[in-house]
Amino acid sequence: MRKLIIAAFALAAIAIAPKANAQTKMVGGAAMYPTKNIVENAVNSKDHTTLVAAVKAAGLVETLESAGPFTVFAPTNEAFDKLPAGTVDNLVKPENKATLTKILTYHVVAGRLSAADLMAQVKAGNGKADLKTVEGGILTVMLKGSKLYLVDEKGGKAWITIADVFQSNGVIHVVNAVLMPN
Repeated sequence: MRKLIIAAFALAAIAIAPKANAQTKMVGGAAMYPTKNIVENAVNSKDHTTLVAAVKAAGLVETLESAGPFTVFAPTNEAFDKLPAGTVDNLVKPENKATLTKILTYHVVAGRLSAADLMAQVKAGNGKADLKTVEGGILTVMLKGSKLYLVDEKGGKAWITIADVFQSNGVIHVVNAVLMPN
């Protein structure tokens, strides 16, 4: 009987453990914990070092550590590498802070929008949904097959490669391109 009780507790622990970590995702080789804020998680992703440096240069750390909630479409280092040579180095200069801030806040939407929320908006919008960014511009969300992608105001496209990375103050969706406002 004692072995049976111990086995039952062990099975219960196994059944509970995945649920406790269900929202923890791996991004850039690091666990993204839903109990940490956007900045606390992003600084650990080796795929987002350029984004983190840009957020620091723009002075947006405090904002992205605040209560939010925010939905962040987070470009990877590879996404920044697709920009013309020298673009990132130029943007992080103090004299270009306003332009950098405009680009970064164009990747942020107020509220916590999961992939399911985005898909529901796309479905309700007959194939697309417009999101107003913190910058004030519009990102259009569309669906191709089972993949969500964003179209910026200049016609550039970014795929959501990792969705629903939940944070204490919002959600991150990893994207494969830098989106540009008008």
